[in-house]
Amino acid sequence: MKEPNASASGEFKIGGELAIHRLGFGAMRITGKGIWGEPDDRDECLRVLRRLPELGVNFVDTADAYGPEVSERLIREALHPYQKTAIATKGGHTRPGPAKWAPVGRPEYLIQQLHLSLWRLGVERITLWQLHRIDPKVAREEQFDTIKTFLDDGLIRYAGLSEVSVEEIEAARKVFPVATVQNRYNSRDRRSEEVLEYCEAHGIGFIPWAPLDAGRYNKPKAALKNIAKAHNASPHQVALTWLLRRSPVMLPIPGTSKVAHLEENVAAAGLELSDEEFEALGGKE
Repeated sequence: MKEPNASASGEFKIGGELAIHRLGFGAMRITGKGIWGEPDDRDECLRVLRRLPELGVNFVDTADAYGPEVSERLIREALHPYQKTAIATKGGHTRPGPAKWAPVGRPEYLIQQLHLSLWRLGVERITLWQLHRIDPKVAREEQFDTIKTFLDDGLIRYAGLSEVSVEEIEAARKVFPVATVQNRYNSRDRRSEEVLEYCEAHGIGFIPWAPLDAGRYNKPKAALKNIAKAHNASPHQVALTWLLRRSPVMLPIPGTSKVAHLEENVAAAGLELSDEEFEALGGKE
């Protein structure tokens, strides 16, 4: 049996320049419960990360808040010096405790966190740095200006945003080029449909977080269950395949702490849905 490879998901160029395979990996789940502390099985998480290049996954998304710090440290241990793998990280979210999140967008904090990410990842420049959240307590222009200095100083190659509206993307684009947007999106949660359409129209990569709806596809609806059975696939695989077909700028980043689950996710890149199956799962609104 041919080994799955993320290259089957197609290619997208971040910033119109850097080519990556569209099916990537989200590194939030290689941490402890509540995205806090070390993972239960550290060795297995390292095996997951080291398996990525073998499966053609060359885009890894993480954040300084995952752990916090744990995810970035494990990525460096497993993959440095990265070679042909693009590492994206995020800053601007603090962690008061397990499963707790609080945005902080003060320029001095963002600057500190960027330099800490550079150090933890072992690089002089981060390929893609994303503002984890716009802090409502800080003027967004201050946050955008800080990101522009990161680009101007060569500390990051590309910049992105997370959980934003079209209006916020447009405001940011007046200050710096927005290469990616990372919003919650899956076939069950399409509240960011307008944002996705905007990204597609402007060549901005759209990174859907919670692409598998936090595991809720374990209880699939009838249409999804029947389509999965027809393809001899899992509902999770079909959900990922739907995302990849939904838009050419879609960059799903399913995460896991298990090698077997990783391989199952990557295999989704090789599935093809018929027009009827695509429409049955929601099609294009």
